[in-house]
Amino acid sequence: MLNSIEEAAINFCIHQIGEDHNVKDGITKKRTLIAYIDLDALDGKKYRAYIASDAGFMQRVSKLFLEEDESDEETLTDMTLETANLIIGSAKVIAEDRADSPYSINTPFFEKIGEFDLAYDDAKTIQVGEDELTIALKDLDV
Repeated sequence: MLNSIEEAAINFCIHQIGEDHNVKDGITKKRTLIAYIDLDALDGKKYRAYIASDAGFMQRVSKLFLEEDESDEETLTDMTLETANLIIGSAKVIAEDRADSPYSINTPFFEKIGEFDLAYDDAKTIQVGEDELTIALKDLDV
């Protein structure tokens, strides 16, 4: 499941942001804006997908969609929710196309601004320039 989310996040960086990227295992150590979306797998299992980005990454998204050079915290929070929705929604389609653990998605929620100190099972961080986006997955059934 994290594979489809990773692919969707990379596609977002390539096709929306239009920048080169690097992927590494684990989470960012930066202060982040964190949102999550709960996923319901067709086999009945439940997961939580986290999207955590530093302010620089989310400012790139804000510039892209809103043409704002310097967004306030409320706007960056809204962009975090929208980015989570776009990436996880795209990942859902990727998983369906592959018949790779298809799932449905719920409403995105904003968790907090701060260090990513939440429980997770697996995570990847995508770096675009100096900015970072972490995607993480937690099995809620364990």
